[in-house]
Amino acid sequence: MELGIGMFGDLAFDVKTGKPADAGVKLKEILEEIKLADEVGLDVFGLGEHHRPDYAVSSPEIVLAAAAAVTNKIKLLSTVTVLSSAEPVKVYQDFATLDLISGGRAEIGVGRGSFIESFPLFGYDLRDYDQLFEEKLDLLLKINNSEIVTWRGKLRAPLLQQGVYPRATNGGKLPIWVAVGGTPQSILRAARLGLPLMLAIIGGLPRQFQPLADYYKIEYEKNGHDVKQMQLGIHAHTFVSESPAEADAYFINYAAQMDRVGAERGWPPFTKNQYNSGRLKEGALFIGEPSAVVEKILYMHELFGITRFIAHMDVGAPNHLLMMKSIELFGTKVAPQIRASLR
Repeated sequence: MELGIGMFGDLAFDVKTGKPADAGVKLKEILEEIKLADEVGLDVFGLGEHHRPDYAVSSPEIVLAAAAAVTNKIKLLSTVTVLSSAEPVKVYQDFATLDLISGGRAEIGVGRGSFIESFPLFGYDLRDYDQLFEEKLDLLLKINNSEIVTWRGKLRAPLLQQGVYPRATNGGKLPIWVAVGGTPQSILRAARLGLPLMLAIIGGLPRQFQPLADYYKIEYEKNGHDVKQMQLGIHAHTFVSESPAEADAYFINYAAQMDRVGAERGWPPFTKNQYNSGRLKEGALFIGEPSAVVEKILYMHELFGITRFIAHMDVGAPNHLLMMKSIELFGTKVAPQIRASLR
């Protein structure tokens, strides 16, 4: 099982001014954090795309390209690229460039997006939400599989014998993951296409997602794909602490971010009881000391048979020193125990 870190570049807000922290400072901190993740032997690092004042990363591929210059082995993944409002030709070109710079370490994670800011920003109609993703994924896969592309859809101009350059390593093919939040239609699409699936589990009980994982496995095989090649991952909120008190204190950061997003969506305030319940073995929050996080990840492996776990670590923008310590503990304490247990 591969183990990695994920981030969105959360920005802390000044309680007096209500303004977000400096994005430039945050991006430099992220590069240091990716460098550390590589140094402690983690397998993958992912950055997600957002177009909001509370996140610093709108172009994961640019930050990942900068990270390629200061890392050696770690895979560099978008978690996710909002493909519905992106241009598939440019997505492939950007990640192929990243792949060449990094020596074959680039991966694309695609999704429909849990926020909608990118649609009006780039001139797309939300009424086309599903069809945009379906068409653009089809085009991206054709580009990934062929240097010269002929393609026709309904929402984008056709391509006729167009070459797309540069080409990535490995014969031009980049690993492409589909990230989902639990929609059966999205899971079926990934299974039908034989693409790796990343389940985002950020609330409730992970075992409630087990039928969806089973559905993916059944449909993957039913559509004629080699089960030995099947990849299934989980992306979950994580924070590794040195002490119970430190994990308890993280509630302030976590609740602040959940309440900011929740206020837009009509959610009630996030409570300490929710936080504590989520940290139990059966819950969706991987927050605590290394032994507790190890136990929960192994529980996920038992439930789902996952091949990758992405620990999403910057919810609520904990300070840089705490982030560095969390990454260090994940790489030096959590990862070795999990690898030893799964040998």
